[in-house]
Order: sequence, then structure tokens, then C-alpha cells
Amino acid sequence: MIDKIDEMGEDHVGSSAKTPLRADAFDISNEEKRKRIEASVRDILDTLGMDLDDDSIKGTPRRVAKAYVNEIFGGLDPANKPKLSTFDNNYKYGEMLVEKNITVYSTCEHHLLPIIGRAHVAYISNGNVIGLSKMNRIVDYYAKRPQVQERLTMQVVQALQEAMGTENVACVIDAKHLCVNSRGVKDIASSTVTAEFGGKFKDPAVKKEFMDYINLDTIFE
Repeated sequence: MIDKIDEMGEDHVGSSAKTPLRADAFDISNEEKRKRIEASVRDILDTLGMDLDDDSIKGTPRRVAKAYVNEIFGGLDPANKPKLSTFDNNYKYGEMLVEKNITVYSTCEHHLLPIIGRAHVAYISNGNVIGLSKMNRIVDYYAKRPQVQERLTMQVVQALQEAMGTENVACVIDAKHLCVNSRGVKDIASSTVTAEFGGKFKDPAVKKEFMDYINLDTIFE
């Protein structure tokens, strides 16, 4: 297994659109998870030679554990999934609706370093509409996991397709990965763009209209 990981090196490796969770992921409570993570972080800092009796750092293991379970990786817990209520499209709006520049804060699952960027999400109604804030919330929910950007993009689209009962959903994410920007190649200028197009968005003309809306019309032509 170690040889396989070394062989992959810095390559960006993904598995599927499904987050790789064990079947027993929720058999222990969040409180127990926080206790175990706190102990693990304490061991890491101690191994690095940090003085855990120092006032500045002695609370770090607990703070990290709380942040991991409650915030940074809170999207792993299905109980935190936002309710995606839909409504009848009574005003018969038939064009695409685009929610631009949704903030993305996620964590690369390969190095546990931040992914920071913007998501652009669109749909074309087939009879239902969804509250605008729900689009932001579903991005945030799936971002709060150890992630790869390709999977995050697909999960956002699939969740909205299921909620709205239509394939006509698209998502583009443009983000910086600190595993690239702050370590390894240390390229602070580059960003990664991923896209998932469903239903009518696969049509080149509709796709171009969406990309024009978000000022990325030269990508994915």
C-alpha cells in the first residue's frame, strides 16, 4: 500500500462521485470523535516537538477537534444536509437561472489543506424552482468534507437534480488548492476549474450561454 501511495506521488487522484465513507462512520458520537481527534492532534504536535504546556498551544488539540467535527468536516454527517424544498414554477420562468460566485471553502483529501474558490450553479426549471439560498447551502454542505474538486462538482449537480426532478443542472467551480499553492510546486497563481453539465446544459449553445454568464466562455467549448 505504501508503495502504491509513493507511486502516485503528487498526482491528483479521485475515486468516484460518492464520498468514501465506511459503513460504521456514524457508530460513535460526535463527542467521542472530538475526544479521539483531540488525542491524535496532541500526539502529532508532541511528535513535532511542540511544547503542549505553552499557553498559546495547549488548547490547540481541542480547538482542532471541535473545528473538524462541527465545522470543517460537518458535511460528512447526513443530519446536516440542508432540506431542499422546491416550489411550483407559477410564474412560468423558462430560461436558465444562474447563482454566481458561491463561496467554496473545502479541504483537499490528499493533504488536508484548504481548497478556496467560487462555484457557479445553474438550472432550467421543468416545473419546479428552488430557493436561491438552497443552492449556496448545498455547495457548502458537500464542500465541508475531505474532497476532490471533481467529486464536489458532481455531488452538487446530482443533489440538485434529485431535489428538483430534472437533469437540467450545471455547476462550474474555480478554486485554488493550497496543496499546490503552498507546498509541492508552490504555484500561487494557478487555479483549478471543473464542470458538470446535465440535461439541456450538454447542448453546446446552452452550455456557451451559461459560460458567458459566468465569464468563462472560452472553457469547455
